[in-house]
Amino acid sequence: MDKLTRRILATSLTALFCSVTFADDWKQLFNGKNFNGWKQLGGVAKYEIMNGEIIGSSVAGTPNSFMTTEKNYTDFVLEFDVWVQDGLNSGVQFRSNTKPNPDLPGGRVYGYQFELDTAERAWTAGIYDEANRGWLYPVDYNEPARALFKHEQWNTARIECVGNEVQTFLNGQPVSHIVDEKSITGFIGLQVHGIGDKLDHAGFQVRWRNLRINTNSPKLTPDIGIYIRNIAPNTLSKSEKRQGWSFLFNGHNTSAWKSIKGGNPFTANDWDVRNGELTIKAGSEAGDIITKKTYGAFKLDFEFKLTEGANSGVKYFVNNHAEVGKNAKYLGLEYQVLDDNKHPDAKMGVVENRTSASLYDLIPSYRNVHTRKVPLNIGKWNHARIVVQADGTVQHWLNGFNVVEYERGSNIFNALVARSKYKDVKGFGLAEAGHILLQNHHDHVSYRSIKIREL
Repeated sequence: MDKLTRRILATSLTALFCSVTFADDWKQLFNGKNFNGWKQLGGVAKYEIMNGEIIGSSVAGTPNSFMTTEKNYTDFVLEFDVWVQDGLNSGVQFRSNTKPNPDLPGGRVYGYQFELDTAERAWTAGIYDEANRGWLYPVDYNEPARALFKHEQWNTARIECVGNEVQTFLNGQPVSHIVDEKSITGFIGLQVHGIGDKLDHAGFQVRWRNLRINTNSPKLTPDIGIYIRNIAPNTLSKSEKRQGWSFLFNGHNTSAWKSIKGGNPFTANDWDVRNGELTIKAGSEAGDIITKKTYGAFKLDFEFKLTEGANSGVKYFVNNHAEVGKNAKYLGLEYQVLDDNKHPDAKMGVVENRTSASLYDLIPSYRNVHTRKVPLNIGKWNHARIVVQADGTVQHWLNGFNVVEYERGSNIFNALVARSKYKDVKGFGLAEAGHILLQNHHDHVSYRSIKIREL
């Protein structure tokens, strides 16, 4: 996005913000003079007031500290200006609460956090679930937004909470959009992140000003166009529908699928549908299932849950590669779904290119991103994405992180195929369109929230 486009969009969003609220609907969250209506929780970082600003200063040897409102809020629009010293992590809690912790005054703060991030990963305005679920919307989901934060300058932030949806903005641009399972009520808090024993970081500052809130007429800015992370199982929000998302599996309806073997694969002993899950039963001989429709450029979202030692996969650009007159042989590019620690296939192939989220037998998933290990949760739900652009670029995502990226038909891709188990398959992975396939590897694996957006 060029600078002119950014300025036009920022101006348009500002005008839109002003059009949906009235001046009288806004209230100051901070009086500029004292901390009446606020209380400090967690650590003992220093909070003071100067020139109408709240200034938080880091203190060595204390955990995360929070200056929080005494009042709770559910639906609102919150705006504020913030300045952060490089080297300090911070955030603004919202819809947050506390859970008992005898070592922390007032208990441990948990809940949504508008991230304030001076690190190289640049995730400011991403949504983190403090002391709870972790990252809900890392800003890798919205790559252009990583350039919005202005280091050691004032930044303007906006948080919109209506029902079970949350949107964030930074300097007039959209950054995050989540749909949660339910709306949450809680306080607003200003965080000074703990610095451990880093004495050289003691006294680092984060400053807030112009904190104001609208609880009278809160509205979501419509159709901001960024990726929506929907955490609520088997649901499509109005915003997702407007973007063109539709279900391949919504927790009960399997009409988008058919068996590669023929007949009905959806039985209590095979592809079992119950409790909002599509589960392959261990030992099932029903075979794979494929979509009745074929897809070219698309975005695919799904969640999967592995039992210990289980193996499955999600294939795309699947076509019949059998010779004329022979039994169907459905092959395609595969997003590997596998227990890396307990299934032997993870140790086969080359340089771990058969581990979970890899492009099976071709490209290993890169599981160390932004100095952290991308988790794979066995026995719990994992969130996956496959993004296929019209130019041939493909991405595999696992639990919020882009772990594979390649270009179909490139010299590198063709060389990888030539050295793989698919070397003798003519045109492997190069079709303009193909089916999506869920693999039955005779192990107990569950899927849900399978949704697609054609590009």
